[in-house]
Amino acid sequence: MSVRVEADPATGVAVVTLDRPDRLNALDLPTARQLADVWRAFRRDDAVRAVVLTGAGGRAFCTGVDRAVEVPQPSSPYSLDDPLLTVGPKANDLWKPVVAAVRGMACGGAFYLLGESEFVVAGAGATFFDPHTSYGMVSAYETALLAQRMPYGEVARLALMGTAERMSARRAYEVGLVSELTEDGGELAAAVRCAEVIAGHPTEAVQGTVRAVWAAKEAARERAIAHAPQLIALGNLGVERQTELFRARERGPGFRVR
Repeated sequence: MSVRVEADPATGVAVVTLDRPDRLNALDLPTARQLADVWRAFRRDDAVRAVVLTGAGGRAFCTGVDRAVEVPQPSSPYSLDDPLLTVGPKANDLWKPVVAAVRGMACGGAFYLLGESEFVVAGAGATFFDPHTSYGMVSAYETALLAQRMPYGEVARLALMGTAERMSARRAYEVGLVSELTEDGGELAAAVRCAEVIAGHPTEAVQGTVRAVWAAKEAARERAIAHAPQLIALGNLGVERQTELFRARERGPGFRVR
């Protein structure tokens, strides 16, 4: 299993860990399905009242979809098969609060998970970036989710700079993507502490509040996501050219952190 779940019945908090450290916790199809199954199982588990989501290994929270995964796409620009659309808690109708604990890299498809978490706690060495444009791909779903958390200019810069620049944890905190900074290695304990407090409140009030906050931003998000399949189909380079760019940039110059 590439998703570990450790629940503490005494506190009502479950820690969900992406456990593919050798792949920087990138999401392959089995992992995506496991995540969806975990969220849906929590809907019927009254002992779990709050969740912390993190990544194993220390180098990365999640680096998005695994590049080894090939998902054949429909020929129509109005349709898109995206394996990450169902990896988040809200996509699986879970309205229990989820706190993300980020250490190391969080990039690309990781924003599907961060965008559906209630808030983010990050270690000081965490970095955030979106590689899509560098590889000839449109960042559509990721930016739709990020736009609910950060100012327009910061979302645009993150998406357009691609692999050339990484947003530091400090900058992510300043612009609102991260709600709490800790020393490296302290993010998980801090997230668990928050989750324990939340789990101690009446669960109906907590879940109703989660749903209310999500509803406040849902309309704009749905309109943006409705355009995503066409924008991706029209703007993405072919898979072979994407792979060429990916390999070239893996050998290429580094990046700067701001």
